[in-house]
Amino acid sequence: MQTPQAVVLRLNAIRLEPLAAEHAEALSRATADGEVWRLVFASAPEPDKTEAYIQTALSTPNRLAFAVIDETSGEVIGSTSYHDINQAAGRVEIGHTWYAKSRWRSHVNTTCKYLLLCHAFETLGCQTVGWRTDILNTRSQQAIERLGAKKDGVIRGFQTRRDGSVRDTVMYSMTREEWPEHKARLQSKLNLSPT
Repeated sequence: MQTPQAVVLRLNAIRLEPLAAEHAEALSRATADGEVWRLVFASAPEPDKTEAYIQTALSTPNRLAFAVIDETSGEVIGSTSYHDINQAAGRVEIGHTWYAKSRWRSHVNTTCKYLLLCHAFETLGCQTVGWRTDILNTRSQQAIERLGAKKDGVIRGFQTRRDGSVRDTVMYSMTREEWPEHKARLQSKLNLSPT
């Protein structure tokens, strides 16, 4: 597996570009859209803490963070990351994902995940892509399952939430062998020609 490097990924007027300090003001607007930062299980920063959020993302080992851009409007509409990159095992996880509420139930999440999965399996040569989510975040669990990921299990008492409560974490994964089938399904959802 190759080491993930800063890269720009594009599809369906959505662009993933490396997260940078210059995104702070626009991220503040995105997290204020629907007050997504108030969700106890979300990773979205408070509007006045986006600079610190970016600094943390950029300084966290084994994490490659992206700003999610709507190329039609030029707006930053959220963020997502590769994280817990384990080159020896050929594994990355996709997470720290959040979007402005006005973009929920749109093509944005499917497009972002398709881009990240294609890059992980077909460019980086990953063997496994993983996800983790709060057991209370059923919306996220459903979205991960729609991608075709398999539920690996639940890790009890895994970490604390922003309110200090302790969460159980649901783990998912997809392997390189499973990817072609799920890629075809995602291409159909996104009205893309098979590749």
